[in-house]
Amino acid sequence: MTKIGIILGSTRPGRNGEAVAKWVYDIASRRSDAEFELVDLLDYNLPHLDEAVPPSMGQYAHEHTRQWAAKIAELDGFVFVTPEYNHSTSGALKNAIDFVYSEWNNKAAGFVSYGSAGGTRAVEHLRLIMGELQIADVRAQVALSLFTDFENFSTFKPGPQHEGTLGVVLDQTVSWTKALEAVRKQ
Repeated sequence: MTKIGIILGSTRPGRNGEAVAKWVYDIASRRSDAEFELVDLLDYNLPHLDEAVPPSMGQYAHEHTRQWAAKIAELDGFVFVTPEYNHSTSGALKNAIDFVYSEWNNKAAGFVSYGSAGGTRAVEHLRLIMGELQIADVRAQVALSLFTDFENFSTFKPGPQHEGTLGVVLDQTVSWTKALEAVRKQ
């Protein structure tokens, strides 16, 4: 069965992303067209990129990199849950993405973002990165506002319209992931 990783892209203490990622997972896990897994960057404890050889060579020197590479390799597609920090994604997510290369290739990705402007600028940066990694990013996006979808900027209370939009993100991500299956097998 198609396996989609919901990647929690923040490691910050007190992060809002954990509640958002669990919301995405709860909704996704009701579906029968793919298997969904929550992948928390905190569980991998990746240091600042410490591999001497470029990731495109696939020669990983460190056990933490090999574990991260194995996780990404076993997934067929992704939904990235990203905060927006300073008009971009989190450093922790960018660092995790940069650790490996071929494990990302020929897969699909959707995005759920949050921030003062809905996290849209973070996703725009991620879309550029996805192209370099040969990941097909889908058009639909969930953009959550710290002003309207979080009480006191910290308690996640998404507006009801977001569940429908998330359904479209998941539909598109699963569809593209399945479409790229033949490419991944080559």
